[in-house]
Amino acid sequence: MGNQLFQEARRFVEMAKSANPADLDSAALKAKNALSSAYANSTVAEQAQLQQMQQELDQIT
Repeated sequence: MGNQLFQEARRFVEMAKSANPADLDSAALKAKNALSSAYANSTVAEQAQLQQMQQELDQIT
């Protein structure tokens, strides 16, 4: 089944990466919140992937 919060964070980060400029701030905020929620409930391996997603998000905001 996997970690639902992790999957949600991944989905929100992908949405932010493909968002148009007018929606970027809102999409990035949702992604950051999802990353934060997922991090506390993740394995060490998932946390490393979440950190990578955070870096990708930081590059576009």
